Amino acid sequence: MSERVPAPGGLALVQDLVNTLDLESGEDSLDTAEGRARFGLAGERETAAARELREALRVALLAHAGHPAHREVVPLQALLAEAPLVVTVGADGAAALAPADGRALASRVAAAIAEALVAGTWGRLKACEAADCHWAYYDRSPAGRGRWCSMPVCGARAKMRRYRAR
Repeated sequence: MSERVPAPGGLALVQDLVNTLDLESGEDSLDTAEGRARFGLAGERETAAARELREALRVALLAHAGHPAHREVVPLQALLAEAPLVVTVGADGAAALAPADGRALASRVAAAIAEALVAGTWGRLKACEAADCHWAYYDRSPAGRGRWCSMPVCGARAKMRRYRAR
């Protein structure tokens, strides 16, 4: 939905995962073999876990934008508690958190969130406030107060609704 530039670093993975479901059309790219392959999902069990993780992430991104949860979900903290990370130290002495199992989606997401926390970018990944959208976008506005994934689409619709309501 969004014409915005993708999120920086590992947050692009989080953004891509949240955006696998188009709420307006109901199309879920995790329903296709190609969509599942993008995230390294092998079976139905992993796909179901990815969907659960996706909706927990969406709730967190809605919270970043100051909006309530779109539905009740398993808390993100509970899903990531089982995502093992390891501390890596490079030859230059720089330390980072990395997934203990590079194939596990939850571990890769946890590592991306940890990286974003350190970089101070985690709070800028948000979900569109439009109830029929909730698309993930990275808020690059100077004040960090972006509300919609796309001003020409979701923003214009919201403004038109408010105008008509008056």
